Amino acid sequence: MFIEKDYIITPQFHYMRGHYDRFGKLCTQVTETNRTFIVDKSPMEVLNDSIRAIGFNLRGALETSKWLLGDVHMCPIMVNPIHQIVLFPTRSPKHEDTIWLNPNPIKRTTSINRKTLITYNNNTTLIVPVRLSSFNTKLITAEQLRDMTVESANKPFTFVLQPIKRRGVKDKR
Repeated sequence: MFIEKDYIITPQFHYMRGHYDRFGKLCTQVTETNRTFIVDKSPMEVLNDSIRAIGFNLRGALETSKWLLGDVHMCPIMVNPIHQIVLFPTRSPKHEDTIWLNPNPIKRTTSINRKTLITYNNNTTLIVPVRLSSFNTKLITAEQLRDMTVESANKPFTFVLQPIKRRGVKDKR
């Protein structure tokens, strides 16, 4: 498998997961529409680099997600509002076996032995160790974050400034 030094998440991104190389270093296995490869960084580093590439940071993205969605367990993260890329984790981001998924290319989800079978637009599949109901809740929450962010970007803010009312100020000459 090909190893890349750096990677920024693109619209072709499907999912990423932690992968240990032969020296025991945590790297990232990234799957896109037409290729799968290894990035010589941890999943959290790839996530942080992708968010920083557009001028934001991971901490701010998490705070914004929590502010928009409320107290949601395992909050999705807006990685790139320009390309409408949101990622959500299958487990807590602190776990090394967490899989980060992009909801955009997901075509269908089905249950298989208490796990979830994901079918993508290009007819590839992935089985994640999460029950279907839990997975679909996370998927819907990620889609809500994407929709809320896109909606707020399409509605410009309008501010009306009231003129300052001046009281009878006399000139002292």
